[in-house]
Amino acid sequence: MTNNFEAPEVSIVIPVYNEEAVLSLLFERLYPVLESLKHRYEVIFVDDGSHDHSAALLRKQFQLFPDTTRVVFLRANAGQHSALIAGFERARGKYILTLDADLQNPPEEIPNLLLKMDEGYDYVGTIRRQRKDSLWRHWASLAMNRLREKITRIHITDQGCMMRGYHRDIIDAVLATTETNTFIPALAYLYAGNPTEIVIDHEERAAGESKYSLFKLIHLNFDLMTGFSIAPLQAFSLIGIGVSIFSLLFVLYLGWRRLMVGPEAEGVFTLFAIVFFLIGILLFGIGLLGEYIGRIYSQTRSRPRYLVKAVLDTAKGDKP
Repeated sequence: MTNNFEAPEVSIVIPVYNEEAVLSLLFERLYPVLESLKHRYEVIFVDDGSHDHSAALLRKQFQLFPDTTRVVFLRANAGQHSALIAGFERARGKYILTLDADLQNPPEEIPNLLLKMDEGYDYVGTIRRQRKDSLWRHWASLAMNRLREKITRIHITDQGCMMRGYHRDIIDAVLATTETNTFIPALAYLYAGNPTEIVIDHEERAAGESKYSLFKLIHLNFDLMTGFSIAPLQAFSLIGIGVSIFSLLFVLYLGWRRLMVGPEAEGVFTLFAIVFFLIGILLFGIGLLGEYIGRIYSQTRSRPRYLVKAVLDTAKGDKP
């Protein structure tokens, strides 16, 4: 077991947001797995501004296992990735593992990730063997994975699986990145020199509800694409060129018909349809451009990713 004077080899970072219904079960399954490891370990829980009794349960767990448990309380909900950054900044291990608190990622898979990291891999992604999510989430994730692979050089088979392993050097590079909004697994993949993936089990949520709505999933994927590639802008530029050429040819054709046939009124609705189509493309392009401008706007404000309310850590003198 880790003590205050011996640095852990493995850090487990777990963001928590309104998970009181599942935390007790998480504790029951997680700690026995970690105790069976040959590595010294620490568990860092990051309470992301929970409104339920999650904070109280985390405090109690810290009191029970003060040598191996650390808790970071954020002042307000900052989002899952900001919560992970808060945990990374306090992790001391050579290997840093992440997983969700909802037990969809079984803690029993942790030894499998560590085996791969012991083999020399600096990034270990995971692929869910049989997803327990709803059908629309599965297909939406699959479609966005394929789109991302087409426009970036990031090859993550299952970007929605939270359980991953990172070497200390990769996490240090992620922390040195000054981007306000980023997708940690994709950024870590870019920095990794020897990445790999393994297949793990996937379970239904033990309790509670998913914190990712359809809108959040769409926003996350837009953020991922615009944060790691300018291909969407380039593709829209090509579409604009194609539409411009088509429009020019169509105008020339209408001019020819006016000269050869004379005035016509039968094609008015066809013209309306074409105009509406072109307007739709224009609005999509404006929205796409807005995504990139929004990233620039967020970056120039230089606001902190999160604010810490309190930290429970016996290494810093906190009493259990």
